[in-house]
Amino acid sequence: MSQTFAFYDARAQEAARDAKAATLDNVRERALRSQKTWRALADQAKKIEKSRAKAASERLERLAAAEDAATAETAES
Repeated sequence: MSQTFAFYDARAQEAARDAKAATLDNVRERALRSQKTWRALADQAKKIEKSRAKAASERLERLAAAEDAATAETAES
């Protein structure tokens, strides 16, 4: 199952809240490490989402260009 930016972002925010609320140093440090990891995953998910959107847009542009070329070829015949 593929996780989304929103999922990872929510976990990072939750870890940040846990770190802020922690009274023990080791608990705070663990939450901060978790936040850092979740944030990295969220950033990576955002990059992937943008990359997929760009690829889909480019695919649609190629399909439209191919349809235009086919229409022009049919019109010439």
